[in-house]
Amino acid sequence: MLAIYVLFWAFSVFLVLPFGVKTSAEAGAEHVPGTAESSPHEFSMKKVAVRTTIVATIMFALFIANYEFGWVDASSLDYSDAANAV
Repeated sequence: MLAIYVLFWAFSVFLVLPFGVKTSAEAGAEHVPGTAESSPHEFSMKKVAVRTTIVATIMFALFIANYEFGWVDASSLDYSDAANAV
């Protein structure tokens, strides 16, 4: 279960990264020479880690709930007609 949670956490990082990011122009600060115009004005690893942990925990809880209650299983995702052909 820990390995699956770590996978959800790693996936969630990429979901969370674009949110709450402001460029220097959007923040009203001067552009730092040598950086891209689209680079973030400030980056807080702590905020990203907290947001990622929240998203990963919610996704993991839904995964465990689905495992326990069987809302979606492999047979419900089988859209081929191979099962009905026989």
